Amino acid sequence: MKKLFAFTLAEVLVTLGIIGVVSAMTIPTLMQNHQRKTYVTQLHQVYNLFSQAFAQYMNDKNALSLHEAGLTSSAAVTNFMNSYFKIVKSCSTFTDCFYDGTYKNMNGSSLTNGSYWPGSANAPCFALANGASVCLENSKYHTTYGHITIDINGKAGPNVAGRDLYFVTYYKDGSIDEDGIPPECRTSGSGCGSGKTKPQDVRTAVGANCSSRADAKGCFGLILNNNWEMPY
Repeated sequence: MKKLFAFTLAEVLVTLGIIGVVSAMTIPTLMQNHQRKTYVTQLHQVYNLFSQAFAQYMNDKNALSLHEAGLTSSAAVTNFMNSYFKIVKSCSTFTDCFYDGTYKNMNGSSLTNGSYWPGSANAPCFALANGASVCLENSKYHTTYGHITIDINGKAGPNVAGRDLYFVTYYKDGSIDEDGIPPECRTSGSGCGSGKTKPQDVRTAVGANCSSRADAKGCFGLILNNNWEMPY
């Protein structure tokens, strides 16, 4: 008679149990990593849209800076956005396109809208065709730079700074970076002149506590420092 070999019921149950334990330990991490990549991909898309639009705008105006090109009023910002972006809606108020509750930080603390919205007089807001909502501050307000408020998925959650909400800075040459980067530092990419700090160091300093800041700054810089990876 031939002997038949097979797994016993106990062996099968033990194997299934091990698979279940390993899955329970790894799946949440995999899902979190996937969500981080989704956030970064959406943010990168908005970043690219603005980078390309700024470059094209200066080229069309034969200008060397956004300020020189005329991005110096709310009317100019509105015209720029309508000319270079696919706009779904121009927001009459901030909450018209953004979350109408209170944005949170990653530690659960509340943000005041002054920390991520420069105000409607200086920064008209828009809903884009890709689902993001943005507010663009005109360059006249600070002369050499302005702020962009970005919610990568509009009113949808989680409505948390560093996840779907970012407060970034654009500079007169059309580059986009963390707030507080000296212009000569950004241009050279290193060294930054006497007494200046390298851009990656400024980003790290601003973002040192991005998960618990009172404003919405810092996390964008850490993402840039880590080659478009979310390290927090």
